[in-house]
Amino acid sequence: MGGADNLHSQMVGWAKIILPLCALALLSTLFLFARGANDIDTEALARAEEIARAQQVTAPEFSGVTDDGSIIVIAAKSAQPDDMRPDTVQVDDISLRLNTPQGRVLNIAAVQGEVDGRAQIASFLGLARLETSTGYELETNGLTAELGTGRITSEGLLEIRAPFGQLTAGSVTFEPASETRGQQMLFTNGVRLLYTPQDP
Repeated sequence: MGGADNLHSQMVGWAKIILPLCALALLSTLFLFARGANDIDTEALARAEEIARAQQVTAPEFSGVTDDGSIIVIAAKSAQPDDMRPDTVQVDDISLRLNTPQGRVLNIAAVQGEVDGRAQIASFLGLARLETSTGYELETNGLTAELGTGRITSEGLLEIRAPFGQLTAGSVTFEPASETRGQQMLFTNGVRLLYTPQDP
């Protein structure tokens, strides 16, 4: 039952993005039928092409459920289809919120990103910021989130502010909880820690 609910949530989320884009494409063709069949309006044709190129949806949002029961919500300022990859949507001001069944919250934000619906992957491009409800804050050059599993991986060097001090590392992976362990953060590739003692 959970898998069916997850699939339904994802289909509804993608429909909110894809259907308006299709509507824009159909709307753009109306300019071509405004005159007779033999009377080609070059200005209307140019406007139709401009609308087709600028297909986008404002403030899209969709949600889904990962394999471990976490809820993922992705929102953006705007979205438009990728001309070269039909299953991918380019988004501006992308954000992701992940709520785990254990009550932990993880937030990611970036100026640009993309969502691959077929692969169920959200990519946060350029400078990406991540915060957790347990007190971790990090910045890195790109993050990738697997929407089906909730696994999140950094794409480059990162700086982390933690409750116990500061960390630098080559990469970090947020592993979702399993039956035998809770959610984990795995720091690799040249980890350095600056420990800050807490006041008693």
